[in-house]
Amino acid sequence: MEDKELLVKFLNPDTQNFAFNQLVRKYQQQVYWHIRKMVIDHDDANDLTQEVFLKIWKNLDTFRQDSQLYTWIYRIATNECLSFLKSKRRKFFLPIRDVAAELTEKLENSPVMEGDEIQMLLQKALLQLPDKQRLVFNMRYYDDLKYEDISAILGTSAGALKASYHHAVKKIEEFLSRH
Repeated sequence: MEDKELLVKFLNPDTQNFAFNQLVRKYQQQVYWHIRKMVIDHDDANDLTQEVFLKIWKNLDTFRQDSQLYTWIYRIATNECLSFLKSKRRKFFLPIRDVAAELTEKLENSPVMEGDEIQMLLQKALLQLPDKQRLVFNMRYYDDLKYEDISAILGTSAGALKASYHHAVKKIEEFLSRH
C-alpha cells in the first residue's frame, strides 16, 4: 500500500487501526535496524522501535505531508536514538569513549555478529565516530539513502552531510588500518 493511501486510511476512524498496522508492517524492520545500528543492543532497539511507533501513532494525524513519510519516520527514529544515547551518557556520567566501549562490548557479545570478523571490525570502527557522523554513514552506506533524503531527516544541508560522510569514511579507514 502506498504511503498516501495509508495516510488517507489512517485519517478515517473506521480504517485507522488497519492503516497503522500496515504502516508498522511496512516500516518496522527498517526502523528497527536503523536504531539497532546506533544503540547496538537488541532489547534497547526493540524498546526504542516501540517508542517510535507510539510517537508515530500519536502524531500521524498532524503529519503535514511536506516531506516523504519515510523521512518523517526516520527523523523520529533518529531523534529517539540520539536522545537515548545522550540520556545514557548523562545517566551514567559517561564520556563518549566509555559509551563506545560499552556498545563495543555489547557488539562483541551479539549473536548477530558471530563469525564475521570484517563486519565486527567495521562496527567497532563506527562506534568510534561521533553519533551524527555514525548516523550519516549508516544512512548512506547501509540504508543507501540519498543525501537529499538524509538532509530532510537530519535537517542539515546535503553539502554538510557529504563532508560528514567523507570524514566518517576517513576515520573508519584510519581505524581499520590500525587494526
